[in-house]
Amino acid sequence: MRHVGAIAQRELRSLFVSPVAYVVLTLWAVLAGTFFLSNLLSFQEQLVRAQQFQAFDRLAEMNLNDSLIAPFIGAMWIVMLFLLPAVTMGLFASEKANGTDELLLTSPLTVWEIVIGKFAAAAAFALLMTVIAAFFPAVLFVYGDPEIGKTAAGLLGLALVSVAYVSVGAFASSVTRNQLIAFILALVLLLVLGLMLPFLVEISLSGSDPAATRTVAAFMRYVATGIHFENLLSGLVDTADLVYFGVVVGSFLLLAKTAVESSRWR
Repeated sequence: MRHVGAIAQRELRSLFVSPVAYVVLTLWAVLAGTFFLSNLLSFQEQLVRAQQFQAFDRLAEMNLNDSLIAPFIGAMWIVMLFLLPAVTMGLFASEKANGTDELLLTSPLTVWEIVIGKFAAAAAFALLMTVIAAFFPAVLFVYGDPEIGKTAAGLLGLALVSVAYVSVGAFASSVTRNQLIAFILALVLLLVLGLMLPFLVEISLSGSDPAATRTVAAFMRYVATGIHFENLLSGLVDTADLVYFGVVVGSFLLLAKTAVESSRWR
């Protein structure tokens, strides 16, 4: 694995040579600022309204984490779901399109080194996006008093989701030579894994045995990333959720490795 760092550096340089990285980061920063400002104004309006109506119970319940930071991080999770496929679509597909994949596969590099190196580069880019998003809640610590632990758990959830989604995008890029197809495939996989899986299962099993439906639906909710991200967003850092993200990353990297390795024998 000694070549992983060199591969990651090469992939990061190629990301920033193309306009994709700058477009994604600019769009991410603009959307983050827009959502944060929107949530901040909404929180301020709710606070003023509660004070005007002397709703002291409501005022006691309101806090920066639940009313501002959590909705902001949740919104950025959805944005990341749509932006990350643009970052990962060229990881392997561009190599195939340019014909440089044969050079990589015939080099002394192992397939695992290639896969992990490219994944590490895209994961570092995704973590940079998380750092940019973290700037906005950090501002609240200057002017307010949010909970450090709850905020850190939410940002940890965003970081883990981004890394897991990078592994999904890496797999999507490894099965095609067309970057547009890789983008669409990654987006579909992320939409299903992130948002739609529990609903699709409940719809498909409607009318079936209720006990079996509940069991399958509970399993699919566990497979989907939403419930694990929401646990972290609420401030609950559970080992089961951390293991889940590790399993997702490992599974999709294994699938990507298998897809890359299969092209060697074609």
